[in-house]
Amino acid sequence: MNILSDLVGSLTGKKTFPAPCVMGDESIMSPKRHGTSNTPVQQDLRWNCDVATADRICNFNRHYAEHSGYWRTTSFIQEATKEYEENGEVKFYDSNTGKLLFVAPKGRSMDAFLKESASHGWPSFRDEEVMWESVRCLGSGEAVSVDGTHLGHNIPDFSGSRYCINLVSVAGRPTDSESSE
Repeated sequence: MNILSDLVGSLTGKKTFPAPCVMGDESIMSPKRHGTSNTPVQQDLRWNCDVATADRICNFNRHYAEHSGYWRTTSFIQEATKEYEENGEVKFYDSNTGKLLFVAPKGRSMDAFLKESASHGWPSFRDEEVMWESVRCLGSGEAVSVDGTHLGHNIPDFSGSRYCINLVSVAGRPTDSESSE
């Protein structure tokens, strides 16, 4: 980002983020059949994530998050580490739709991914780990799925865009079409 866009963003409350981040507009989060989504969260979320918390964060929330460190109270670290050891990556799916949203780690080790996530309190993704066909950033910095799931926020740091994402928002199971990819 440059100084002028930072200044305009601070005055208008509408930020822009550099590519490859894909910006979206507020219409993505307009009211739908189930809050900001057409569907409630899946009932069998991964990593023992709490369904009620997930539904509240994903569909009836625009600003708040699961508590800092929530992801460490789940089975995520153990199960994701196993998935990484078996596949060389961990896939994160929309808790409502089952669409693939993030694949990590890319360009870093699993240990580095977990260490950065621990230092910030939420799973933290970088640009190359985002599936941009399904994820957008709004001018407020809110990160959302194209289907209206609140994911978290883009909070850039010295290394670039950093997407602090609620684990409950990306604990879905893949749909049949997603799992065949």
